[in-house]
Amino acid sequence: MVRTPDSIPSQDALERYIGNTIRELRQKHGLTIADVAEQIGISRGMLSKIENAQTATSLETLAKIAGALGVSLATLFRNYNMPEGGAQHVKQGAGMEVVRRGTKRGHTYHLLAYDQGPLKLFEPFLITMDDAAEVFPTFEHPGTEFIYMLEGKLEYRHGQHTYLLEPGDSLTFQGEIPHGPEQLIELPIRFLAIIYYSSMA
Repeated sequence: MVRTPDSIPSQDALERYIGNTIRELRQKHGLTIADVAEQIGISRGMLSKIENAQTATSLETLAKIAGALGVSLATLFRNYNMPEGGAQHVKQGAGMEVVRRGTKRGHTYHLLAYDQGPLKLFEPFLITMDDAAEVFPTFEHPGTEFIYMLEGKLEYRHGQHTYLLEPGDSLTFQGEIPHGPEQLIELPIRFLAIIYYSSMA
């Protein structure tokens, strides 16, 4: 990405960031402005101006301030100009309950993240099963599926093979081949199922 002049942080923004960082670290360690200023040999007024972004200062002075605060000079800049990010945070029990073919009483799918945009890359589900009498259909879908068992015991079919899944076990397979629960052995059953779609899906 080529940065335009508008996207380059200003000197004022850097000074505000450094000043706030110094103040937070100083207060975290229970130090007064006088404590730090005396240790590094500058006036209290100068340190106050640095913290309030009212003056620029040299890297040498910043290094002395960092030393007085017990951190490296690099620490003062560590989170500067950090990308904003945009993680999805889904609290326990707040995943969207979705209906899939064969979903009935005692069989729930909670979608734990939602792709934003036109291209679906993956789907993570928390699946709960607590009805041993339920008959499950087989599933077929594009992409690769990863299952991680959290609770219970389950016999899972993929094509002509079945696998005994217990807590801590995982199973990875191609979604195009028919697959699904074969037998619920120990209830309740909970597992994570993550479907990864290729960029062509």
